[in-house]
Amino acid sequence: MRIAIIGAGNVGRALEAGWKKSGHEVRFGKRESNRDAAQWGEVVVLATPWPATKEAVAACGNLAGKTVLDATNPLLANLAGLDHAEGSGGERVARWAAGAKVVKIFNTTGFNNMLDTRYSAGKPMMLYCGDDAGAKDTAKRLAEDLGFDAIDFGPLANARYSENVAMTWIWLAVKGGIGRDIAFLLARR
Repeated sequence: MRIAIIGAGNVGRALEAGWKKSGHEVRFGKRESNRDAAQWGEVVVLATPWPATKEAVAACGNLAGKTVLDATNPLLANLAGLDHAEGSGGERVARWAAGAKVVKIFNTTGFNNMLDTRYSAGKPMMLYCGDDAGAKDTAKRLAEDLGFDAIDFGPLANARYSENVAMTWIWLAVKGGIGRDIAFLLARR
């Protein structure tokens, strides 16, 4: 699969490494090349800092019909919480990328878990939510390719809840002092 990653920070690089190991073609979009990368990719992944996301989406050009995986979180400064004043980050991305098939995914854990999903207790969960069944199937496959337990979290409207899961992970890992080597697992009976 051809995957365009918009944003070459820790998350983007971690996703690239895992997907290349799984045989996918990956190309980065950086400010001046977002449009070229997005048009090349079968899937476009947003892995930008939240304040840069709207501009990054605009720089991608027309994303109508594309599967767009939103790995961002609308974090407030200093990790003080989430900005849900205008809806979830995932819903805003869907508005900015009119006509795209947006799936919120890769936002509920740290990049270190994207690089290495191995935990003795089992596979870390990766929630994904969206309104297009085909795009959600693609998101699930790409999460499983990285070693996650991919869990369908319903429609894109549920992005607000997954962003709160992200804030929980961030608080525990950073502000709570536990450290980044933690992951959420879904226990099944």
